[in-house]
Amino acid sequence: MNKFTEYISNYTRGKSVCLLGFGREGKSTYRILSEHCSPEKIAVADLYNVDRAQNNLPESVELITGDAYQECLNSYDIVFKSPGIVLDKHPSELDCIVTSETQVFFECFREQIIGITGTKGKSTTTSLIYHVLKESGVDCRIAGNIGIPVFDIAEDMNENTVVVCELSCHQLEYMTVSPKYAVFLNLYEEHLDHYGTLEKYNNAKKNIYLHQQEDDDLLINFEIAPTEYHSWNIYTISDKNPEADIYVSDGLIHYTQPYCIPTDKIRLLGVHNHFNIAVAYYIAMMFISEEKFTKALCTFNTLAHRLEYVDTVNGISYYDDSISTACATAIEAIKSVPKAGTILIGGMDRGIDYTPLVEYLAQSDIRIICMETSGKRVYDMIMNRDFPDASRVYYADHLREAVTLASQITPVGMSCILSPAAASYGIFKNFEERGDAFKSLVAELKDK
Repeated sequence: MNKFTEYISNYTRGKSVCLLGFGREGKSTYRILSEHCSPEKIAVADLYNVDRAQNNLPESVELITGDAYQECLNSYDIVFKSPGIVLDKHPSELDCIVTSETQVFFECFREQIIGITGTKGKSTTTSLIYHVLKESGVDCRIAGNIGIPVFDIAEDMNENTVVVCELSCHQLEYMTVSPKYAVFLNLYEEHLDHYGTLEKYNNAKKNIYLHQQEDDDLLINFEIAPTEYHSWNIYTISDKNPEADIYVSDGLIHYTQPYCIPTDKIRLLGVHNHFNIAVAYYIAMMFISEEKFTKALCTFNTLAHRLEYVDTVNGISYYDDSISTACATAIEAIKSVPKAGTILIGGMDRGIDYTPLVEYLAQSDIRIICMETSGKRVYDMIMNRDFPDASRVYYADHLREAVTLASQITPVGMSCILSPAAASYGIFKNFEERGDAFKSLVAELKDK
């Protein structure tokens, strides 16, 4: 029994426990409870049906499903909430303890955790930090919003293990403990359908550092850095303002001494990734040498659906940037992809302000294909203003029609980018499924 299994066993012993949500994280929690703990009882509550036989759940596990699934929470001592669940009531209005895998894991291991949040770049930065540390011989694990529940790595932890943990706003929303090393990359309009305002969304993200302790480290984008006094160490980073503690520009990271990014040897596409590299450099210098960092950086492969080159068909190169759900990422995609000729924009409409994107598109000469509900809003914005050469703007109902249209209007020798600046929900299960669909549609073009 290691530190974690002893902690979770004591935490749940004799308690009635409810798993709120039974997706990947809920199943991970159940495995730990059933293998290492002795709670009084376990229940699973989920909006959707949970198949008892398929999930190997004994009759002793109570199943609560359907629209009223959250009405049972006060019947339990402890509720483990999955990140994707939106609570009907704030935890303060409930009699039970509302916690999560992330909360319990951080209570156990916070001093060994590098936590990364931000609207964009979380997965790339998390994966890059993990890669350079792992390749350099550091005993480390990767987990969190990257797709690996933290409980899945908890049993294998020891006192020297470093965890690189991607954290979403939903994971952070009710957190009361912060990691020793916190990274807050950026903040853009996102998840406004849940939070309503950018301020409330930011407040959820802030929990990555609000509970830090003396001598902990926070690396934060210069534009959103806290101005009030804190007992932990705050370092700012920017690719726009040279007054930041870490400033990256023209392939140079200015920190204690300049570091030249080996741009001709790395696979990370786009100047915006230099910011992510600078973050990884700052973190890595606490653990490894610069020489080891450079060597590992040059072997890092880009993640799927993040400015990922797909194929060249009939002289047109296609790039999958399905991860894009904000104006800034679509703009960076246009700047980063070689010879950008056409961009595909649109998806679920979450109410974000598309003015910055429309203004940028007005100054470019790229062809624009708008699709789905948010794309229709962008299309209408363009058509209702003095937009230069509106003949380069098109609307297609769905992704299939957009890809077909792109194959017809993109000049040979140029690139087509899927960078939707919108969520995929309601159309696709997630951005990965959207990106995979795009790749399949590109492959179909070869047969035409």
